[in-house]
This record gives sequence, structure tokens and C-alpha cells, in this order.
Amino acid sequence: MRIIETLDVFANGTFPASAEWAKVSADVEKAIKATDWPHGSGTFTIYPESGKKRDMGNGVVPIKLPCVASLKDCGWRKEGLPPEKQGVLRTGGLDALIETSAGWVGFEWETGNISSSHRALNKLIQALGRGDLVGGFLVVPSTKLAAYLTDRIGNIRELRPYLAGWGGYPVANGVLRIIVVEQDAESTSVPKIPKMTAGRAKG
Repeated sequence: MRIIETLDVFANGTFPASAEWAKVSADVEKAIKATDWPHGSGTFTIYPESGKKRDMGNGVVPIKLPCVASLKDCGWRKEGLPPEKQGVLRTGGLDALIETSAGWVGFEWETGNISSSHRALNKLIQALGRGDLVGGFLVVPSTKLAAYLTDRIGNIRELRPYLAGWGGYPVANGVLRIIVVEQDAESTSVPKIPKMTAGRAKG
């Protein structure tokens, strides 16, 4: 998978220039680039079908599995919460979490709709403001990739108008980074990414 854009919503205090942030950023970049479809192929190739109609397009949840596995190999915890300072994070675990000497860093890969993206960012921002986290990552698809995924998947085009407002949140020391990802290739010879059903939601 390709990283096509990296956006720091804010990068305040000493942590952005620290060796700890450089290390976790390198972990995340490596894990994203290791994200492939079909799994094990070494390249992320999407079946090019629009997801706007029911039962068409590709699912989302399986996409992140190689990324989270790679982060685990780098020492991150899967689906965790800071054990002491939970605050707003008690509403749900993060996809991955790691403790640095400066504090906890959380990682989320968006698998829901645009409302889910807003909730994820607000959760990370408030956790950073409280000091529960010192760093946070949110991975979202590009407009080009989102066109082939579950309809209304959270994506950078719909988030971009709100970035300036989120960037003004009072965080003394911390970084919130949005990473925009895109397919390496498109082909009708690969299987569609399955849609995982949880209740009435598919992703």
C-alpha cells in the first residue's frame, strides 16, 4: 500500500522532535507499506468496483490486518487502552497502542463511515489534550481508494474541511497525524475484499 499524504493536525511541544516519535512514526510507515491485498501478495491491489450499491465494492475491516500484525511485531499492543489514564478512551479500544518513555501513542485505521472518522479524531484529540496519549495516528483512504470501498467510508476528502478547527485544540505536548493511503494497483483478477458484518453495519 502507498502513503500519498501525511497531515499533522497539530504537533506541539517537545514530543514531535523526540526520538520516540521518530521511532513510532517509522513503525507505522513500515506497517502501512506492508499492508497488502490479497494478503501475502506483497502488493495492495484493489478490485475496481464502486461500493455505492448494496453488495458491491470492497469491504474495509480486513485491510488493516497486515498493518496491525506488523505493529505487533514492532512491540505495539493490539486493540488496547492505556491501563491507567483512560478518560474518553473507555468508549472503545484503539487498533494498536505502544508506551514510550514520553507517554502512550495510539493508532487507529478507519473502517467506518465519515461519522466514525469524526468520532475517532475527537477521541484521539481529547485523549491528547488530557495527557492520556502523547501521540496519535489515524489512517484514512484517499478519494481514489474510497471509491472502491464500502459506501460513505471515512476518507480524507470529507475530513479536510475540519482540520483547521481540530488543529486549534489546546494540546501542550503531542502529535496527531492523519495518514492518507491508496492502492498500488487495480485489477479484476483479484478477489474483492470481503465485507464483515457486525449487526447491521458492513465494512
